[in-house]
Amino acid sequence: MNPLHVELGDRSYPIYIESGIINDSALYKKHIKGRNVLIVADENTSAHYLPALLTALSDFNCQHLSLPAGEAHKNLDTTSLIYDTLMKGRFDRNCTLIALGGGVVGDICGFAAATYQRGVNFLQVPTTLLAQVDSSVGGKTGVNHPLGKNMIGAFHQPSCVIADMATLQTLPDRELKSGLAEVIKYGLIDDAEFFHWITENINDLLTLDPQKLAHTVTTCCANKARIVAADERESGKRALLNLGHTFGHAIETANGYGVWLHGEAISAGMCLAAKFSALAGHMPAEAVTTIEKTLSAAGLPIRPPQDMTSEQCHELMYRDKKVRDNLLTLVLLNNIGDAFLSNDFDQKLLKESLRKEFDTK
Repeated sequence: MNPLHVELGDRSYPIYIESGIINDSALYKKHIKGRNVLIVADENTSAHYLPALLTALSDFNCQHLSLPAGEAHKNLDTTSLIYDTLMKGRFDRNCTLIALGGGVVGDICGFAAATYQRGVNFLQVPTTLLAQVDSSVGGKTGVNHPLGKNMIGAFHQPSCVIADMATLQTLPDRELKSGLAEVIKYGLIDDAEFFHWITENINDLLTLDPQKLAHTVTTCCANKARIVAADERESGKRALLNLGHTFGHAIETANGYGVWLHGEAISAGMCLAAKFSALAGHMPAEAVTTIEKTLSAAGLPIRPPQDMTSEQCHELMYRDKKVRDNLLTLVLLNNIGDAFLSNDFDQKLLKESLRKEFDTK
């Protein structure tokens, strides 16, 4: 096994990508500190993978906690369930947390690890496409607030990521498509060749072709590892990974967390970003059409919710954590594979673009 690496000096860590490794006890032993381990999963993932993981960790004092599934439970109340388990079990600062599941579990468990006794060791074991290609890598952890998504969080890098490709075979179809939104994002921001490869192979990805899925996850993780190594705290280039997210987070918040899956909202958000980029004169209209065709082929939405207004979207965008001194930074596009950051865009033009998409249905 030749893992990828996120190069962050003494906090560097490997990303293992292979089928059949979720119960490889030797992998875990390399990265677990101390004797006490808490596995945090959700109710769906526990049924599939928890028994195998408990067997692999039989040499440790291992406990497990199953959280309620879904984005609606990504909050401080759910995080407190982890704290309760850790304190009742007398877990010390030498313990290890393992996040087993999708992006919601990874974010909550990582945030608990970042804040319990001011920071303890944790491993990411992502079992969804979205988590494998994006959320498990890079150390962003956090929870939602009723007024804004991911507004409470911390940067806290895992000690490793163990991405077992075989877990994708049990992934519900809607979750698979949601993950493809983040895959397509990588092509759009700075890898046009990968974007066109995705377009050509989208049907094979939807039918879980093992080799093409492995290529997809490896390419996305390599791109993210490179970007995170250059800009861990999102002061520059890493912010490009937020393409579509400011629009998409507004959709998630307005609808209620979990009504639209994260990738579904990001898909519509990337279309909104592309259309505003075209209206502002940065991007050719035919590129917008190409993006929409690829997202549609992946079974993803390219229009915002019917019952959401442009005013709602605009207001929620300005509650985004990317607002600095009342200036909102957006990720826009010059073309496919050429994203850039802007905080000096025309506000009136942004409102016009939103009205065209939200108020003229």
